[in-house]
Amino acid sequence: MPFKISLFRKNVLDLLSSSGERKVMHVSDTPESVYRFIEKLIEKTGPDYIVHTGDVADNLKLERRPELISEYRGALRKLARILKGSDAVVYIVPGNEDSVELLREFFGRAVMKPGSVIDIGGRRFALGHSWRDVAGLDADFKLYGHNFRLIEGGLNGVLGVNFVLLPSGRTYRIKYPGGTDFDRGYRTWRGM
Repeated sequence: MPFKISLFRKNVLDLLSSSGERKVMHVSDTPESVYRFIEKLIEKTGPDYIVHTGDVADNLKLERRPELISEYRGALRKLARILKGSDAVVYIVPGNEDSVELLREFFGRAVMKPGSVIDIGGRRFALGHSWRDVAGLDADFKLYGHNFRLIEGGLNGVLGVNFVLLPSGRTYRIKYPGGTDFDRGYRTWRGM
């Protein structure tokens, strides 16, 4: 199936790909159905850093369905190939639907604890799976996912793929493909 993008999305992608600034790409709560979309975004934008704030195979709901561990391992293999195949520095924060042990097996030292604060290009990034992990932290950008909650200074990776340009600090969001919330198991936007 061809990779189609809207005109608006194309304009943002053109802007991101032509920017001379460093790019931080942030995703969260990704069902396997968006892996190809993420791969194409990486190819088109060339991020320098990629942050995933958890629930890396969100269609499997490992916390509730531990018997899907084999499928989860397969999904991790696919995602690791995509993220580690880029030239970006990768950071992964485990979510409630993740296996920390398997994340470490595939991503090693890239796995960060929720509530970690890292420096990228002189800016402080707080990393968490939920808004609660980052809300009280001193950071320029608070990256998280898990539900639809918005907080001051926060970039929620459930709502779309976030990009932060450095050093300017400009942010952009590209929506996930239609059907992503359904693939995550969300029936409606209920402020989970």
